[in-house]
Amino acid sequence: MDNVNQRTISRIFLIIGTAWLFDAMDVGLLSFIMSIVHKEWALTNSQTGLISSISTIGMVCGGFYFGHLADRIGRKNTLIATLLTFSIGNLILAGAPGFMAFLIIRFIVGMGLGGELPVAATYIADIYRGRKRSQMLILADSFWALGWLAASFLSFLLTPFLGWRGILVITAVTGFFAIILRKHIHESRSESAVKQHWLVSLRQTFKPWTLMLWLAWFMVMFSYYGMFMWLPSIMVDKGYGIVNSFGYTTIIVVAQLPGYFCAAWLAKRIKVKYVFALYMLGTALGAVMFGQSTTAALIVVSGCVLSFFNLGAYGAIIALTPELYQNNIRGTMTGMAQGIGRIGAIFGPLLIGVLMDRQIGISVIFGIFMVSLVIGALAVLALPTSNNLKETHNNEPNLN
Repeated sequence: MDNVNQRTISRIFLIIGTAWLFDAMDVGLLSFIMSIVHKEWALTNSQTGLISSISTIGMVCGGFYFGHLADRIGRKNTLIATLLTFSIGNLILAGAPGFMAFLIIRFIVGMGLGGELPVAATYIADIYRGRKRSQMLILADSFWALGWLAASFLSFLLTPFLGWRGILVITAVTGFFAIILRKHIHESRSESAVKQHWLVSLRQTFKPWTLMLWLAWFMVMFSYYGMFMWLPSIMVDKGYGIVNSFGYTTIIVVAQLPGYFCAAWLAKRIKVKYVFALYMLGTALGAVMFGQSTTAALIVVSGCVLSFFNLGAYGAIIALTPELYQNNIRGTMTGMAQGIGRIGAIFGPLLIGVLMDRQIGISVIFGIFMVSLVIGALAVLALPTSNNLKETHNNEPNLN
């Protein structure tokens, strides 16, 4: 990548950003589809939560597998493989005949999604350095908001005409288009990178603070997926109807973009771990507000606070993680950290489903998320402020 000019780097950045876009689009569409499938197949709240959780189990497996694969065969080929898994899986999912088949196929789709983000984050970490790396990783994560907006508009405008099956077909087709774009990017990893088993990578790079990193990942994804996957369904339960709920959710999602931009701006001025801690505490405030909201206006305002801070925190930890590891094991360790986080994403939606079935109030549920967010903020403050591993950057362009 040494001879790649700035214009090419910018084009590659936009192409790699589609990883966040498609991941968010799928998660967002699933959150809308859950409320429809819930009624169509007469599912319990626990079964509906299981749809999200089984997909996330696939993401955990995909993060581990594809993250390590990126260190072995390269970032470019792995990014193409993850998107193929996602696109073909969604085409098959559109024809799912029932609940059990839906769960099995969602696991496969989840594997592709789970491999997308750690590999994409690793790619961007390979081509930037220093504070520029943190800023660009947070900006790359802002594509997540664009994906959620696309999901919101697709659901709001097309679901009444195409149904959830038609929406999945459209998502799969756009995924195949992105594969064509990715074929034209360069490989970011040095060909001399050492290929080793993931257990060897873990043993060589594991430090006590790694547990704090994993805890922070767990808490940010536990809270995000728990709250946002159920957001449309919670609004429907509050009596606002599916159409109005989609509209309110779209407004809430728009607040993600300024959250990302402010986090990127802060990352140029303070250490990124402090950005993460600040945004986690802001999300905790939003969780308390949302749990106490009783009107549509308060729900939208508190939901915007949640979006602004929770997604900024997500971008900050994505920026923080790859820079802690050497280039030759960066994909493995980033995939492992996100995989641990995905375990939190399994329990978040499942917890809400179980608690709602037991008639536990929304204020209590969001109080639980508030506590988890504070724990995540404290955990990340224990992380090192710079890479404590001995790393060379001779194969990475300095784009500060």
